[in-house]
Amino acid sequence: MDTRIGRQSPTVSVILPYTETKGPEAVDLYNTTEKDMLEWQEALTYDLMAVNDEGLWIHQKFGYSVPRRNGKSEMALARCIWGLANGERILYTAHRASTAHSIWERLSRLCAKCNIHITSSFRAFGKEHLYTEDSVIEFRTRTSSGGLGEGYDLLIIDEAQEYTPEEETALKYVVTDSANPQTIMFGTPPTAISAGTVFPKYRESVLQGDSFESGWAEWSVPEMSDVNDMDLWYETNPSLGTILKERTIRSEIGPDETDFNIQRLGLWIRYNQRSAISINEWEALQVEQLPKLRGKLYAGVKFGHDGKNVSLSIAAWTEDEKIFVETYACRPTSAGIAWLINFLEKADIGETVVDGDSGKAILQDAMKTAKLKKPAFVSTQEFIKANAVFELALSQATLVHMQQSAVTQVVSNCEKRAIGSHGGFGYQSQIEEADIGILDSMILAHWKCSECKGKRKQKIAY
Repeated sequence: MDTRIGRQSPTVSVILPYTETKGPEAVDLYNTTEKDMLEWQEALTYDLMAVNDEGLWIHQKFGYSVPRRNGKSEMALARCIWGLANGERILYTAHRASTAHSIWERLSRLCAKCNIHITSSFRAFGKEHLYTEDSVIEFRTRTSSGGLGEGYDLLIIDEAQEYTPEEETALKYVVTDSANPQTIMFGTPPTAISAGTVFPKYRESVLQGDSFESGWAEWSVPEMSDVNDMDLWYETNPSLGTILKERTIRSEIGPDETDFNIQRLGLWIRYNQRSAISINEWEALQVEQLPKLRGKLYAGVKFGHDGKNVSLSIAAWTEDEKIFVETYACRPTSAGIAWLINFLEKADIGETVVDGDSGKAILQDAMKTAKLKKPAFVSTQEFIKANAVFELALSQATLVHMQQSAVTQVVSNCEKRAIGSHGGFGYQSQIEEADIGILDSMILAHWKCSECKGKRKQKIAY
């Protein structure tokens, strides 16, 4: 029986038409190093090294995203070997010094095996280089000033999810003087704590057809997916069944489903670390009148970390398959929670979800006395998931609201905060007078409402 292997073609790609490519030359050079490229690696090398009738790169810029441990750097290494054998000046950049140094070590060994004569090799951290008689490759950790005043033919951006606009400003002109320039970016989808915004913006631009002479390829799922769905493992990990094993992926599954979706299934969530949620983004989801709602309301309650305030928001499905959200109130805990209980008694509540240790016990006792359905207390991982689901809803415009000035103030003055060490995030206020509990309670209500509908398919158009 044939061994099952991962999908060899990208799930999403934009490749400009071509009839000629330098890819086979690069693959043949790489394969003389006693390592053989996998099928998907060869195909992607052909695409990124396509040339026109004049021998110029069809894709002056090319980006690709592949989940971790699939061997995504091999195409860049093959491209570098070809460049060293063909008189190119190359700048290889990475986010971390250890990554740049590791690539220098690997490329040094590969050059020796494929008989590329290195005339100078320098291994000092931050200043690594390899020179031949006609070519050069230098390795640098990216900074806001790195590369200024130097000229290259090929610019490589490794760990592109961390590539910032400041770094791009310093680097994008280093290939301007080349007669045949090319820039290659590769990495994984960004998490909430990734610093870069250039990579996702480039992706969006190419997929929308707004980029000139640019290509893109990715292996990804379009929406939050079941981490135990093995078919999706094979759909999004092209090296699964060869250099990557099922047992390795199985061992990665943990409570943080969002992180697994991003890092292993290639899910793209739009993060904007600088402004979190912009006022324009929020106001674009505003409706002028209350939409027709169906089903029950779902309540989100957030007790503030400082114990001062408690916020209550609600969410409900609309007839046009969106989720309507609204904040009912944010009041001092010193005033008691009778108002909150009164609302829950009168409203047709499907479920109430609560976060915040300061008032959990009090609320649970009060709801028990009022003979209300027991509330659900959100775990840290559920809170991380709720924030990710809300982020997706913002980007897909699947939620709506009516203008509330207090909510708008909070939403338009918040920033992301990391939760845990695996890419989870929440929000925090940028201004003292805005209580982030308002947004948190709305996120909880929205999440519980979405959960009670079951899986919703993401609508994406390229």
